[in-house]
Amino acid sequence: MPVKIVAFLTPKPGREADLDTAVRAAVAGARTEPGNLRYDAWREKDGVRIVIDELYVDHDAVEAHRNAAHYIAFRGAAGDLLAGPPEVTVVEEIDVLA
Repeated sequence: MPVKIVAFLTPKPGREADLDTAVRAAVAGARTEPGNLRYDAWREKDGVRIVIDELYVDHDAVEAHRNAAHYIAFRGAAGDLLAGPPEVTVVEEIDVLA
């Protein structure tokens, strides 16, 4: 069953460009993962928070993503770049045809 993750990232003041660079690297890496169906970054209209929109084939693909070198590197950098913990929502698809 597909799994969607949406994460909201708020940069520390003055670290916006650094977070943007780190997110771009994370997106590039995630898009190469075999179980990844979609991985996009968006910026809220006010220009502050970044929204990560992820879609995976299943929970195993999510776990593979969490163990990927580029994700581990991003997590390591994020502590210095984020104003607080990411707001993360994990959801599963509702099969409306069932």
